[in-house]
Amino acid sequence: MRKAFAVLVLAAFCACPSFSQSILTASEFFKSVSDFYGSIQDYEADTQITVGNGGAMRGKVSFKRPEMLRIDFSQPDGQTILFNGETLVIYLPGSSAILQQTVKGSGAAAATPEGLSLMRRYYTVAYESGQTPVPLEEGSEEMVVNLILRRRSGSEAFSKMLLSVDPSTRLIRRIVATTPADLDYIFYFSNYSLNTGMGEQRFIYDPPSSANNYNNFLFSE
Repeated sequence: MRKAFAVLVLAAFCACPSFSQSILTASEFFKSVSDFYGSIQDYEADTQITVGNGGAMRGKVSFKRPEMLRIDFSQPDGQTILFNGETLVIYLPGSSAILQQTVKGSGAAAATPEGLSLMRRYYTVAYESGQTPVPLEEGSEEMVVNLILRRRSGSEAFSKMLLSVDPSTRLIRRIVATTPADLDYIFYFSNYSLNTGMGEQRFIYDPPSSANNYNNFLFSE
């Protein structure tokens, strides 16, 4: 579960797609997501995350090209996820633990047009119910367009992913990623601020020295 969560976090928080009012196939629409990535230098947004039937986690995500990511949680308070392009660090204050993983190559490839091209290669893309917007949730007044991605082979961590895009703002509002065991990872995004000009110092993190360090946790049992 830790590995799937970490991989999805790197992918999920770089989602800032374009929406065209013209008629597009699902594949063309998804390609426009890749194209729009090239114009985003950085962003901040509020996020809410749930895994299965667990309680909601809330915080603020910061992203800067080419592949810097930071999530500061308010619930659970003090929890932090940081990726600086080379190293993934997760601080768990409740366990007084620091999880670290050095990532070779492009650790946040899904944040780039090239990464999205790989997703098109390994997942089929379709509209869940066409280009016509539908409510984000039952009873919601917010309308979105849903894209569903299904894996082409059993080697992918998630059997399917659902992306809900607000056509009026051109932003992803929700991602639902489902494992083969039917465990859902759900991400909500709101209050985006694009191209804020944030500096790289935003992605420098000094965790508490009293915490226990666990290296290479993605490859640990």
